[in-house]
Amino acid sequence: MHRTPLIGATLALALLIPGTPAVRAHHSTADVVFEWNQILQDTVPVPQNPLTPRLFAMTHIAMFDAINTLEREFEPYHVRLRHGSGGSSEAAAAQAAHDVLVAINPNARATYDTALANRIGTDPSGYVHLGAAVGAQVAKEILAWRQNDGWVVSPFPPYAEPPGVPGRWQRTPPATAAPTFTHLQNAAPLALVSPTQFLPAPPPTLQNPRYATDLNEVSLIGRSNSATRTPEQTAIARLWAGIGASGSGTATNFLSVWNAIVRDVARERQLSLVETARVFALVNVSVHDGLQTSQTSKFVYGLWRPVTAIQQGDPFSGTTPDVTWTPLLTTPPYPSYAGNMATIGASAARALQLAFGSNDVPVTATWKQSAGPDVSADFAGFWQVAEQQAESRIYGGIHYRFDSLAGQQIGRSAAEFVFANYMTRRDRWDD
Repeated sequence: MHRTPLIGATLALALLIPGTPAVRAHHSTADVVFEWNQILQDTVPVPQNPLTPRLFAMTHIAMFDAINTLEREFEPYHVRLRHGSGGSSEAAAAQAAHDVLVAINPNARATYDTALANRIGTDPSGYVHLGAAVGAQVAKEILAWRQNDGWVVSPFPPYAEPPGVPGRWQRTPPATAAPTFTHLQNAAPLALVSPTQFLPAPPPTLQNPRYATDLNEVSLIGRSNSATRTPEQTAIARLWAGIGASGSGTATNFLSVWNAIVRDVARERQLSLVETARVFALVNVSVHDGLQTSQTSKFVYGLWRPVTAIQQGDPFSGTTPDVTWTPLLTTPPYPSYAGNMATIGASAARALQLAFGSNDVPVTATWKQSAGPDVSADFAGFWQVAEQQAESRIYGGIHYRFDSLAGQQIGRSAAEFVFANYMTRRDRWDD
């Protein structure tokens, strides 16, 4: 059942005792963070919707701020509570995650209620009550902070679609759907100053030799029946797009891949509870704000997709129409530049590199397929994963290489900003 009423009576007591140093949960484990991260992966919508990274980021911010209120090792991300009477950090994390998820994804409330009850127990001690009280208050403040942040909009604002202008985005086959997520340049980031803070320079013009080179590359390797794309490259494109080898799909997506990497490295390095919560928040916030920036870039520059450029041709780059050309992957319904998938990979990889002080950390990415055995790939470091993620969109025929390079620039910048300005280490007794 929903546990917030249970702990409500202790909240005022927990928050009104000033001046006493918080009690650190020295023996707490990071299992609660891993548990709720897996619940996120199992219950939230597929991440083609930018609201999914938002849910991951908000939940992990809430868990971090709840734990850190009690353990006091870092600057708060958003919620700063004066709390001096101790409490269970694990209960704080579970309650915070539960309350955020119930509010934003109520369809899975039964799952969230069960997980919270299993974590807190049927007869929680006063110590657990106090921790849960902190978690509930943190979640309440996180939800209030993001209530009117501009992310949830319906219908999407219209976007000008000038017909027949070479280089300008046009609706793409097969569905020729209207552009989606046109509103994100007006939404509030979680960390960045604005969605255009790290906007990349404009893409190359159609007369630029770089444009012709990259167009020719995606034309050859990204074609649905490409003779130059290897079977491994085809598999990479499909896996990062959530398409299994059998064509039936995977149960894994880019958020699952990166969050599993965070989990594995945090376990290997035996990070504390608060340190684990911080790394999950760093990665998911960086992905969130990087993705918002790249999606904003698309509508600022409005560059046409490879399928349009190749099928129509244009006199500026000297290309002739190829009306038979189709990409391996279905083109998403919005402009090309910069590349979202490249941004996501670079955001996550750079955040992890900064958090662990090195890129050279061997990791494994695993895709669970709906039909057939799991597919795993080993990587020498975080950036190698990001490089493959970016390349996958060129192999898939839906991005130019300069799209991916711009996306990686965005991702690195977003992660560096988040790392430098949020959840920095402090004297834990300093209020």
